[in-house]
Amino acid sequence: MFHKIAIATLIAGLPAAVLAQDAAAPDAAAAETPAEGEFALADLPYAADALAPVISAETMALHHGKHHQAYVDNLNKAIAAGDAPAGTSLEDLVAQAGTFTPAIRNNAGGHWNHTFFWESMAPAAEVGEMSPELSEAITEAFGSEEEFRTAFQQAGAGQFGSGWVWLIVDDQDQLQITSTPNQDNPLMDVAETKGTPILGNDVWEHAYYLTYNNRRAEYLEAWWGVVDWDVVSERHAAALAD
Repeated sequence: MFHKIAIATLIAGLPAAVLAQDAAAPDAAAAETPAEGEFALADLPYAADALAPVISAETMALHHGKHHQAYVDNLNKAIAAGDAPAGTSLEDLVAQAGTFTPAIRNNAGGHWNHTFFWESMAPAAEVGEMSPELSEAITEAFGSEEEFRTAFQQAGAGQFGSGWVWLIVDDQDQLQITSTPNQDNPLMDVAETKGTPILGNDVWEHAYYLTYNNRRAEYLEAWWGVVDWDVVSERHAAALAD
């Protein structure tokens, strides 16, 4: 059986608003205790320029402040319109995405995914290292850490159109790399490959276009410089313990 990551561990600060059609982003804390069905955008867990040059302050302002905010706003509008029961947790909205309207699926997914994404990163000097257990699991699944990174980048580059690339713990407690379109994720009932995400990268153009233009592969490679391995290792341990 695959495991759900407690959204509380994913929550972390973020700035405010994003593309309306890119809509759906859940705040971890808000996910657990939504105020009358309303979710809110948390502050980023670091300064907007803290991940530069990998992710510029300008990109962060657009991505977190506009795109993520739009997911939150549109999710709240959809709930207010009766698309999902008020007070439903973000975790439940994501898990049951296939039973709700596209507005709920897309915006709840966008909110959850982006909250997870911000929490997956840290300034380069604070990214830590893989735990021995995670390193061993990656070597067992992919041959080496280098081969894992190559496979992850290839999956991200190969995702047609917009979407996400993930490292998950599957129902056999094994690591897998998978990808999802749009704002879907492996926790959803509609996911082709289900599991507990422990790492995910956003391959929507708004995530990298200002710095990397159309060079998605370059973005995917540079991104390793800000992956917070302490957080990823904690998620891996939690998924195995669940």
